[in-house]
Amino acid sequence: MRVVIIGTGYVGLNTAVMLAYLGNEVTCMDINPDKVALLKQGVVPIHEPHLDDVFLSVHQDMHFTSDYAQANIPEADVIIIAVGTPSLPDGKANLSYLHQAAKSIAQHLGETFTLIVNKSTVPIGAGNWVEGIIHAYYQECHPAEKNHNFNVVSSPEFLSQGSALRDSFFPNRIILGSEHKPSIERFGKLFEPIQKQNFQVPAGLVRPEGLKEVPFFVCDLISAEMIKYAANAFLATKISFINEIGHLADKVGANVDAISKGIGLDPRIGQHFLNAGIGWGGSCFGKDTAALVAIAQDYDLEMPIVRAARKVNYEQRTWVVQTLAERMGSLEGKHISLLGFSFKPNTDDLRDAPSIDISRELIKRGAIVTAHDPIALKNARLQFPDLGVIYEDDFYTSLEKAEAIVLLTEWQEYAHMDWSRVPKALVLDGRNHLDHQMLKGLGFETVNFGRGTGLQ
Repeated sequence: MRVVIIGTGYVGLNTAVMLAYLGNEVTCMDINPDKVALLKQGVVPIHEPHLDDVFLSVHQDMHFTSDYAQANIPEADVIIIAVGTPSLPDGKANLSYLHQAAKSIAQHLGETFTLIVNKSTVPIGAGNWVEGIIHAYYQECHPAEKNHNFNVVSSPEFLSQGSALRDSFFPNRIILGSEHKPSIERFGKLFEPIQKQNFQVPAGLVRPEGLKEVPFFVCDLISAEMIKYAANAFLATKISFINEIGHLADKVGANVDAISKGIGLDPRIGQHFLNAGIGWGGSCFGKDTAALVAIAQDYDLEMPIVRAARKVNYEQRTWVVQTLAERMGSLEGKHISLLGFSFKPNTDDLRDAPSIDISRELIKRGAIVTAHDPIALKNARLQFPDLGVIYEDDFYTSLEKAEAIVLLTEWQEYAHMDWSRVPKALVLDGRNHLDHQMLKGLGFETVNFGRGTGLQ
């Protein structure tokens, strides 16, 4: 099929590469000309495992543009909207990019039926809003034409950064919000190889054992939009719940890792998203829980569980600084090294990363902060040049003066470094990721979360 992807962030680019690999004619449209220039050169502007290799294998068959007039919209069978919807100060989603995309689509629509798939995370009812914009602006651009031969559906994404390409090829479900039969048929045809799992797997990826068919669930458009918010709110709540349990475990002398495993063995609960630590960050959980609360307020609902999940999560960042102050006294002039700056491993994304808030508070208290990350420091230097953090690319150099070492991101590299080469310091393990017995044997004092007194 002829597919146009609008937006080349994590969702748009991974979806585009997946669909191109499956043999579709894919055009990527992004309003950022610098990003488009990189893509034309075969350069992936984000860090995502395996994406570079699969992208290079299909790059020559893809098209890239920053001009809607060159995006092949009139000939498209399917247009996928994957633009950003960042948070506004009041928590609501910023729909300006979505509004621009809808108007531009309307301006260039052709005469044949076009399926428009919204993959952007949007407020409840935004699909109908987008359809209304396209209808109105199409009529404005084409006053002599009566044809409005398109339909807008919702297909929320469930990609995890760090495994986004894998999740594109091997999703755990495909959700479609539509009651329009031709749209359901066309969408089903486009994603049939993914649903049926009857394609040859790209080099470097491995199909999950036992995956023979992906569940394909069709519901109404508004329910599909809410599924995305509800899923992220539930996962965020699950993380905050185990972190709240971790604080109690510290008080009573229990081990939160044992608690996580014990309750996770219950199939009704499951093991995933029960890793205690400094909480979640990234582009989804914070933004989507804030939007869900804001949407509920419009209907005079408070969403106390989601609010509590947010409160517990952001207090974990404060816990890191308070714990350091309790162990070290005044932080004025103290050298503190941060290990990991991205919000999670296997990505260079710094959106809502705990490292940013923690760095700001440490610097506010007079600490001298150095940060290391295997991937994310390039983005850190570009996005936060005035944060006051010393960005150090070499792991061992970043720890030379450290009086405290704080692990913020559970990169595997940190568990396998030669810690005997590191000067002795207080180690605060914010992800319960390191071998504390080994560190203690080397003479480190260590702190982690939810394991009795926290002293190991």
